[in-house]
Amino acid sequence: MLFNSLEFAIFLPIVFLLYWFVFQRNLKAQNLFIVAASYFFYGCWDWRFLFLIALTSLCSWGSGLLIERHRGHPVAKAVHILNIVLNLGILALFKYYDFFATSFARAFLHGNTDGLLLHLVLPVGISFYTFQALSYSIDVYRQKMAPVRDIIQFFAFVSFFPQLVAGPIERATNLLPQFGQARHFDYDTAVDGLRQILWGLFKKIAIADGCGLFVDRVFGAYQEQSGFTLAIAAVLFAFQIYGDFSGYSDIAIGTSKLFGIRLMRNFNNPYFSRDIAEFWRRWHISLTTWFRDYVYIPLGGSRVSKAKIVRNTFIIFLLSGFWHGANWTFLAWGAYHALLFLPLILLGRNRKYTNTIAEGRALPSLTELLQMTLTFVLAVIGWVFFRADTISQAWHYLTLIPHGGQPDLTGLAPLCAYILIMLTTEWLNRSREHGLDLRNIKSHPLKFTIYYLIIIILFLSYNGTESFIYFQF
Repeated sequence: MLFNSLEFAIFLPIVFLLYWFVFQRNLKAQNLFIVAASYFFYGCWDWRFLFLIALTSLCSWGSGLLIERHRGHPVAKAVHILNIVLNLGILALFKYYDFFATSFARAFLHGNTDGLLLHLVLPVGISFYTFQALSYSIDVYRQKMAPVRDIIQFFAFVSFFPQLVAGPIERATNLLPQFGQARHFDYDTAVDGLRQILWGLFKKIAIADGCGLFVDRVFGAYQEQSGFTLAIAAVLFAFQIYGDFSGYSDIAIGTSKLFGIRLMRNFNNPYFSRDIAEFWRRWHISLTTWFRDYVYIPLGGSRVSKAKIVRNTFIIFLLSGFWHGANWTFLAWGAYHALLFLPLILLGRNRKYTNTIAEGRALPSLTELLQMTLTFVLAVIGWVFFRADTISQAWHYLTLIPHGGQPDLTGLAPLCAYILIMLTTEWLNRSREHGLDLRNIKSHPLKFTIYYLIIIILFLSYNGTESFIYFQF
C-alpha cells in the first residue's frame, strides 16, 4: 500500500476514526489496534514477510528483558551479540547474499553461479525496521533506557505503519515511550500534519515522479544523449531522489501527527547546505545519526589519531552506501562522499555550519550562494553513481557531460516551475519544520488558496501510482 495510492486514501481515515473514536479510552487496545493496522498495511505487499517483522520484534523485545535480567553477567553480552547477529544475519541473507555469491562466482568461478543464488525477494523496508529494532536492544545494553515489558507496546514501536517501510529510523528512546502513555487528539497538530502530508505528496507526485520520467529515459540510453541533456538528467535525479524520499518522510511525519505521535525530522533542506558536512547533517538525518551513534562514536569518532579518523570516516560512509543496496555503485557513492568529507573533518571544519543559512535575511550572500552551488554540484556528481547500474557506466556518463551539444528540454517547463515553487517555499520556511508550515500567514483565504493550488498541481501531475525509491532499500 503506497502513500500516494487510492487504497491509502481509504485506509488512513478509517484507521484515524477507529483510533480516536473506538480505541482511545484503552491504551493497550489502542496500541494493539496500531499493530493490527500496521500489519495489515505491510501485509498488502506480501503477507509472508509479516513473520520477519514479528521475529525481529520478538527477538529484540526478548533480548532487552534478558539483558536486564542478567546485567553484569557474561550472559547479557552474549544475548546482546546474538540479537545483533540474528537481525543483521536476516538482513544480510535477503539483501546481500546473492550479491556476494555473484561477486564470488565472478572472481573464482568464471561467473558461473549455478546452484549458488537463492533469488530471494527483498522484503520492503527490512533495512529500516531492522535498524530501528536494533537501536532498542543496543540502548538497553548501554543502559540508556529500561527494557519494555509490554510486548504490544514494543510491537507497535517496530511496526508503526507511517514509518515502517522507509523511515525515519526512529530511536527507541524517542518513539517507544510515546506508545506507553495516553495520547490526546490535538487539532492544531493534526492540521499541521495534514499540511505536511500535502507538501510530501507535492514533492513526490509533482517533483519526483515528474523528474523520474525524464531521468529514466535519459539514463536508459545515455550514450545517445547530448552532454547538456545528461547534465540536466543528473540534476533532475538529484531533485527526484530528494522529492521522493523527503516527500515520503513528510507524509510519514504528518500522518504520525494525526495519531498524536511525533517522529524525528529526517530532512532539513539539504540542498541549501554550504559544504558536504552540512549536507550530511541535513540529509537522511535518522540514518546518518544512527551510524554516528552506533558505529562512528564507538570506534572512537574523531577523538582518535588522524589515521583512525580516516578509517572511521570511510567505515561509516561505506556502510551508509552499502546499506542502500547490494551494488558496487552504492559503495562507490559512499567512498566518494568520504573523500569529500575527510578534508573537512581533518581540518576541524566539519561543524563550521550548524546554523540556518542566511538566518534573519531574505537572501543568501554571494559567498553563501556559491557555497550552496558548489555543494549541490558535488552532490549531483555523487548521485550519478547512485543512479547508475555500474561504476563504469557512471564514469562514462560523467565523461560525456563536457561534450555539450543541444539539450533536450521537451516537456520540462512545468517541472522546472514546480521545482522552483518547491525551492522557494522551502527557502522561505527553511527555519521551520517543513515547507508548508504556514503559521506566519494570518490570512485564511491566502492559506486555502495555496492549498487548492497545490491540489490542482497534484491532479495535473498525477501519472499513476509510482512506488517510492527507498522502498527497495
